[in-house]
Amino acid sequence: MADEGQRLLRPGDQGYDDARTVWNAMVDRRPRVIARCASADDVVAAVRTARELDLEVGVRCGGHGIVGLAVPDGGFMIDLTPMGGVRVDPVRRRAWVQGGALLGALDRESQRHGLATTAGNVSHTGVGGLTLGGGMGWLARQYGLACDNVVSYEMVTADGDLVRASRSENPDLFWGLRGGGGNFGVVTAFEFQLHPVGTRALTAEYSFPVEEALPVLRGWRELNAEAPRQATFTAYAGDDVATVGFVWVGDPADGRRLLPGLRALGRPVAERVAETSYVELQRADDADGRHGLRRYWKGHYLRQLPDEAIEAFLRRGTADGRGRGLPGARLQAYGGAIADMPDEATAFGHRDTLFEYVISARWSDPAEDQARTAAARRGAAALEPFAGGVYVNALSDEGAEGVRRAYPPAKLARLTALKDAYDPHNVFHLNHNIRPSAEDAHA
Repeated sequence: MADEGQRLLRPGDQGYDDARTVWNAMVDRRPRVIARCASADDVVAAVRTARELDLEVGVRCGGHGIVGLAVPDGGFMIDLTPMGGVRVDPVRRRAWVQGGALLGALDRESQRHGLATTAGNVSHTGVGGLTLGGGMGWLARQYGLACDNVVSYEMVTADGDLVRASRSENPDLFWGLRGGGGNFGVVTAFEFQLHPVGTRALTAEYSFPVEEALPVLRGWRELNAEAPRQATFTAYAGDDVATVGFVWVGDPADGRRLLPGLRALGRPVAERVAETSYVELQRADDADGRHGLRRYWKGHYLRQLPDEAIEAFLRRGTADGRGRGLPGARLQAYGGAIADMPDEATAFGHRDTLFEYVISARWSDPAEDQARTAAARRGAAALEPFAGGVYVNALSDEGAEGVRRAYPPAKLARLTALKDAYDPHNVFHLNHNIRPSAEDAHA
């Protein structure tokens, strides 16, 4: 790969430190080489160069992976951020998205035509990482996960070959890329199905003292069971309060019909009901999700939410759910179109999930690293008895055990066979890794 126009960066080069800096400020690693790729041909050259140099390979898109696996210390980082283009065909309702694009770019270009596809809740997240792991967002209950809406992929293999995957072309790879993560190659382009969602959204939030929130969460749970697909019910525990509500994508007037049920749950200490554009909704968590903070999280999938799980959610690993420095915990409803997709159709598992649970800490002082991560682990451990798996994009440092929780045994076996076919030497192992069978045999 020619070192043209600073396309290859090494320690000391201008732009090197910016390129190696990712979302989680705990990640401070120094690759030997960073290849800033502007095309699929650049990615082909980068993969081949990394293998010739026998360097460990990391792949960066948005850089939001919580443990920073995209940044290999002393290795070769393939940086896709120059590949940020999005092209939309409003007639065919298709979006073609380069492998380094961010969610905000996909939303902006699609919304020019009143269209969208499922995307996550922080606009500076990478399309690639989100989609390859599944891709939860506010449209998922209506239209399925992000991976359910991919029509085709373009991918560079471990051998440096450029291949396509769709229902009719390399269908096994197509299956594996829909939820199997970055295990099989570097995805350089996605083709998405878009949907006519309009441009408006409604958010409703009602906050209660945490000690009064158990009956509120019970009622919220029952309202969720009857919620239309346009509504995604959410709950949050943090700062000595619990907040329940929903996000509605569509005509806000229709969403307001759900408000009386929430208002009947109790007397909140704070209430927020806001109509926004869909693009504004997709940016609403950008400040909380900003770069430059130290972060750690753990997650679970919950098939049920009994009262005991609600209590554990509110307490967050403490006696009463109160105290300085506690991590925040969230619940987000699944169901609807997520569950409609036949389980065998994609590598993504756990389509019978009722709620996704994530507990996350953020802080600035490195001296707090141990205490903050321990608090998040305690909160997650309290919910573990009720868990039925985990979202691969919510994994942190669980390693092989986490991968086994993310994929049921039959899917993991099929993914392993796919790994054997496309990456038998595990070139792409800096991810939530599905190890090839030869490597597993010697583990």
